[in-house]
Amino acid sequence: MKRLNPLFASDRKAAALLDLKPSEFRGLVEEGVLPRPTKIGGYERWDVEQLQAIARGEAARGMEGVSW
Repeated sequence: MKRLNPLFASDRKAAALLDLKPSEFRGLVEEGVLPRPTKIGGYERWDVEQLQAIARGEAARGMEGVSW
């Protein structure tokens, strides 16, 4: 069976994608280093492609001073 690649992720899954604790992930969101979530229905979700692009340095958003 083919594995699906998620388009959006919860804060816990998005944090895991970046190898961060959820609290660290939320802190970077609050600081503006990472983007705010998209609201889908009553849920907050992060665009996985956008997070991947930021992590690769292709869409740096306030990443100065942040080392991975």
